[in-house]
Amino acid sequence: MAYARAADGTRLHYEVFGRRGAPPVLLVQGLGADKHGWDAQRLALAARYRVVALDNRGAGRSDKPFGHYSLEQMADDAIAVLDHAGVDRAHVVGASMGGAISQILAVNHPHRVLSLVLACTACRNHQWRRELLQSWATTASERGMATMTREAARWVIGPRSFRRVMPLVGWLGPLGGGRPAHAFVSQVRAILDADDAMADRLDEIDVPAMVLVGNQDILTPRGDSEEIAERLPNAELVVISGAAHGFMVEHASTFNRVLLDFLGRAQRSIEARAQADAAAEAIASAASAASSSARRA
Repeated sequence: MAYARAADGTRLHYEVFGRRGAPPVLLVQGLGADKHGWDAQRLALAARYRVVALDNRGAGRSDKPFGHYSLEQMADDAIAVLDHAGVDRAHVVGASMGGAISQILAVNHPHRVLSLVLACTACRNHQWRRELLQSWATTASERGMATMTREAARWVIGPRSFRRVMPLVGWLGPLGGGRPAHAFVSQVRAILDADDAMADRLDEIDVPAMVLVGNQDILTPRGDSEEIAERLPNAELVVISGAAHGFMVEHASTFNRVLLDFLGRAQRSIEARAQADAAAEAIASAASAASSSARRA
């Protein structure tokens, strides 16, 4: 059981699985969710990658301090986890709130990111979503997490999958009814306090990126993903038919296929660039040596 320490001393739980020495992948989950939100991706990723899945502060086995959280703080938490795990650079995959955290991570720590996958997320909050999230926080505080879970469920789970997926609510972000209300509320406030001006810096992210959304996602609809993809200079947009906000669980096989395809292409591109840079360096070194020999002659 691994724990990193945030700058303020908060303990951050994470788990590493997959092939030792393989390209690293960092998984960042959303509001109220812990690393189990990625359980459907574990086997698919473990065969090819070294995967680091963390519990954000306020979720899972990480500490749940009272008081103010921020998305910038949670992005720094993710960096602390990478440092503790001995990972220099990683492919970063973020979902929902985790996607917002991953955007900040990629802007503030570009040298730590190999590629970026943003799933069911947004780069700013519309007023209707701000009001919705605030209502969830109010319900959690005043009426308990179980009541909030019932209210939030249909925003996260698609209508076709509702009966099948509803028993798994403990893994689906804000539907995790066992989470303490104060930590959930602190995460909501972190989202609501986030500076939408960060969206204007997305064009600084120059790594390969994929933006994923389900066409039945009503919490972070397709328009949010289209905006992110337009702002990122090297992004592709993938829309999964019939999928809602919790599509990494509802449509895990499709989600995994698309994710693995992108990560494979991104990793091959990185390796090809590294080989090209090494070849160019070798040629430059040989030319310099030849020039030195000629001058001595």
